[in-house]
Amino acid sequence: MVKVRKAVPLKVGAAQVEAEIISFNGLESGCEHIAMRFKGTQPNSNIPLVRMHSECLTGDVFHSSRCDCGEQLNEAISLIHVEGGILLYLRQEGRGIGLYNKLDAYELQDTGLNTYEANVKLGFGEDQREFNEAAEMLKALGIDHIRLLSNNPRKTEQLKAAGISIETMVNTSVHLKPGNSDYLKAKKNHGNHQLRFS
Repeated sequence: MVKVRKAVPLKVGAAQVEAEIISFNGLESGCEHIAMRFKGTQPNSNIPLVRMHSECLTGDVFHSSRCDCGEQLNEAISLIHVEGGILLYLRQEGRGIGLYNKLDAYELQDTGLNTYEANVKLGFGEDQREFNEAAEMLKALGIDHIRLLSNNPRKTEQLKAAGISIETMVNTSVHLKPGNSDYLKAKKNHGNHQLRFS
């Protein structure tokens, strides 16, 4: 059984918004996933807004132009700070293949493969992420009914299968910038993400 290990208040983001960081015991993978709980400054629902964000060192920390991960993370923090809810930060770099393999996948993408094809070329699945532990973390926090902040239908499917009721799926924005248009198109066309380009 997954249990809350520790909850610590902290300030996050450029605007220094207040949140509580929560760690867990009992995750089968051994990954150090965390949750960040935001009270909400102007909540308009008693159903928490939840974002499952897979770690992306290159995008979240170094603001890589290859993806939209850092922008999605910042958007999630801003929205959940206002709405109230949970950000699950999942240690699933490179759609679950790890940082070093992701760097190898970058080289393959430079030859014309998309992000999914590159993972397969390296001997992995297109997307190796599993979200059962995310569901277990939510349940450990006493949450089984959410509004999901995502464009990825796989997340909805896996959470529902794990017993989480999803009131609605709130789409993230399209964070188009120089260098990531092919990546976003692959997410839409290959990964069936609900992205709406203007």
